[in-house]
Amino acid sequence: MAFSTLFSTAETNSTNTVSRPISPEQHARNAYLTYQARFEINPSHPELAWQFSRAAFDWAEFASNNRQREQIALQGIAAARRGIVLETNSVPAHYYLGMNLGQLARTKSIGALKLVGEMEREFKKVRVLDETYDFAGPDRNLGLLYLEAPSSFSIGDRKKAREHLLKAVELSPTYPENRLNLIEAYLKWNDSKSAQTAFNELEQIWTAARKEFAGEEWRTSWVDWEKRRSKALEKLRSMTPRR
Repeated sequence: MAFSTLFSTAETNSTNTVSRPISPEQHARNAYLTYQARFEINPSHPELAWQFSRAAFDWAEFASNNRQREQIALQGIAAARRGIVLETNSVPAHYYLGMNLGQLARTKSIGALKLVGEMEREFKKVRVLDETYDFAGPDRNLGLLYLEAPSSFSIGDRKKAREHLLKAVELSPTYPENRLNLIEAYLKWNDSKSAQTAFNELEQIWTAARKEFAGEEWRTSWVDWEKRRSKALEKLRSMTPRR
């Protein structure tokens, strides 16, 4: 996910100014503090509410422990709920409510199951309002939710997972995250044929995606995508019978 504010900082001496890229972690922290301050000054502004919720989600990605992640996620949840009160059909507010509920769920074990239903409702709501938001984010997140949740005592459902992950690829075909999620799902289900087909399709858009999603704000995403692409290829090779 792209971050949302400044991507570099400047060091100044007596003769010149040198701009240096800051780390993704520092950038996320800066954005979080910036939007937190803005939201505290004007808590009745719906756009500031969801912007702070988004920044909270991004910053929670770098949490060093569950306690910190929980604290940040709860702030993001509260801001998103405030945004929904201010603007009932705010797509970003509903979306980042679901995303921050996901961050909170990461800090729980059995308690995470209580959050799953609300996450599902929020992403379904966003899907109705704008299915293309965040590169088909509603379908992407619903697909992952159905993929990862237990099927015996929660909402886990392979058929629904496949349906939504495929829909995310259909809606935003050049976004690598969508295709990687689909490949990883097929590998999890030991469907090597479908995984290989999806991987070949990923390869076809990879170079163009490099150009489309370029810049400092995508650096962390590409590190993750490259790692997952390599891991998927390795897994596919291990599943292919030797001749």
